Amino acid sequence: MPDTTIITHVTSAWTREAVAAIAGQSLPPIPLITSADVKDALPGFQLWDCWPFETPQGATVALNGWTPWVIMCAPRDVHPDLRHDIARLRLMLERDGEWRDCGYLLPEELNPGSREWAGSTVYDPASGQVTLFYTATGRRGDTGRSFEQRLFHTSGRLEQSDGAIRVVGWSEPVESVAADGKHYVIVNQTVGAPGFIKGFRDPFHFRDPADGADYLLFTASDAASDEAFNGVIGIARANAAGFDGWSLLPPLVSANGVNNEMERPVLRVQDGRYYLFWSTQRRTFDPSGPSGPNGLYGMVAERVTGPWTPLNGTGLVAPNPNDEPVQTYSWWVMDNLEVAGFIDNWGLKGRSVTDQPELVVSTFGGVPAPRFRIALDGETAQIVSR
Repeated sequence: MPDTTIITHVTSAWTREAVAAIAGQSLPPIPLITSADVKDALPGFQLWDCWPFETPQGATVALNGWTPWVIMCAPRDVHPDLRHDIARLRLMLERDGEWRDCGYLLPEELNPGSREWAGSTVYDPASGQVTLFYTATGRRGDTGRSFEQRLFHTSGRLEQSDGAIRVVGWSEPVESVAADGKHYVIVNQTVGAPGFIKGFRDPFHFRDPADGADYLLFTASDAASDEAFNGVIGIARANAAGFDGWSLLPPLVSANGVNNEMERPVLRVQDGRYYLFWSTQRRTFDPSGPSGPNGLYGMVAERVTGPWTPLNGTGLVAPNPNDEPVQTYSWWVMDNLEVAGFIDNWGLKGRSVTDQPELVVSTFGGVPAPRFRIALDGETAQIVSR
């Protein structure tokens, strides 16, 4: 039984000074995407944010050599800028770059929201139980566009047959933890643009090997801030064994006055250190201050509650190449330090989708990106291979 004492901590800052130092930094970039990399994993659909099933301890799951993945999807004929408005979660199997489709993960009417956005999935091999933590966006039955975001979880049972899998018997989704308006903005916007809406999404399950306590990390916005760019990585701690009942804690890391979105947090432990990763984009940095590239960022600490120190002194771990600054996005660091993402707008060759909006469609990949690997060494981290 984990210790259920609520631990308090001081939020660590990702500062303008750290970000400013990126300009003088040279790190290996994510390899350049070529036409050979753009492989259609699911014909008729565009795919983006993805994550594998993991054990409660954070190990990537393999079933007869295949790894189950959850991937956000939308029909291919939908404009890429509108894909989030109809997004659903897809269940797929992957082995050595080969993908098998297993259909939508959730029944159509189960979600209390109108769209299914990113999260994480825990699989217990002993019981066969699958627990999905995800973002319910909007409300079921919405007739207009909404950016409301709430964190839910639901559990079902994994079934395997004929080289495919499915999850059956899903429980009624339960709101895992709600934004409090004190530490975290209650996100109920009805208007906004990608990159500039506020956040309460992307729940990531983490079990601390130090004491067995379960945590949820998530993308959020600082409710106490007067800044327009006020992204944070939030955290909640399970009140007891099991996944029902969580207590909000202050944010782990704040980019207040620096960046609006610290997306898709992932936490790994290696050699006794805790490594926290997130994704962000150049456009979500405060334009009045320094900025970094679209890339994978991170911090390191001695314990889950911090204090957190920016990796490589700046937080930047893996940038897109200068020649193709928006070619890939939304990275997931696996337990073996392989990094998965998706191909965004690639092959721009110096052109801009802002200046030429028609390029959004013609250059959008919407497929899984080739993976790369990072190495961690104390307070440093960088790409070492593809």
